[in-house]
Amino acid sequence: MSNSEQLEQIRNGKGFIAALDQSGGSTPKALRLYGVEEDAYANDEEMFDKIHEMRTRIVKAPAFNGEKVIGAILFEKTMDREMGGMPSGQFIWEDSRVVPFLKIDKGLEAEADGVQMMKPINGLDALLKRGVEKGMFGTKMRSVINAASASGIAANVAQQFDLGRQILGHGLVPIIEPEVTISITDKAEAEDILLAELTKQLDALPEGKDVMLKLTLPEKANLYQSLVSHPRVMRVVALSGGYTREEANARLSKNTGVIASFSRALTEGLSAQQTDAEFNEMIAATIDSIYQASVAG
Repeated sequence: MSNSEQLEQIRNGKGFIAALDQSGGSTPKALRLYGVEEDAYANDEEMFDKIHEMRTRIVKAPAFNGEKVIGAILFEKTMDREMGGMPSGQFIWEDSRVVPFLKIDKGLEAEADGVQMMKPINGLDALLKRGVEKGMFGTKMRSVINAASASGIAANVAQQFDLGRQILGHGLVPIIEPEVTISITDKAEAEDILLAELTKQLDALPEGKDVMLKLTLPEKANLYQSLVSHPRVMRVVALSGGYTREEANARLSKNTGVIASFSRALTEGLSAQQTDAEFNEMIAATIDSIYQASVAG
């Protein structure tokens, strides 16, 4: 894989990053929304077969290509499987010119001090080494902020950057994702604290150690402009976070320089029961709408 070509696409490419990284806990819901009920599979392995079929169908759609989709975040089991007769990460790059990332977190701890930290990631160095071997460009890890707790948010962001430095040590680019829950009453206050903590951590990174940020769409448009232009930030991407695709696109279009990294909003309206023509038409329209919101402003 051409790392310099991928680097250029992620830094400067027009488009968005597809989040195809639903893991064990979120897979049944993703499949239900896709029209696959739980009685369609007997165990976890069959469940992951079904979600891999869905992801492969998305990736093979004609509209899923580097012109509008610059990257894709993959679940570990997706990375370890094949698409089109080759390893998934290699396929999405060589076939579609979409840069592959790997979801590495193992879920969330119980809430404490207004946040949910990441659970320990056992064997992380081995996983990162395997990610490099499988052609991954970077990684993604998610933690959650449920209240405007200054101490909780500081600890949450510190954990993200501690792991981020470990990831950078393997030559991978970390996507740091401290998600702010969209339904909390003090969301705007939490976002102000988050901005300050992210800035503090970014300022401490040495030159050449660049990261990406994946953030909840903020209450105040362009709140994260200083992060978009920060010298240690390769790209700021936004999660849909439970907003409908229409609402997520509307909010995204008001944040200059921020691009989408949607999961549920990307697959909204797709169905296992659709013909290939219907499916491809739907995903093309979805990709175009998210692309337009990503390049707005």
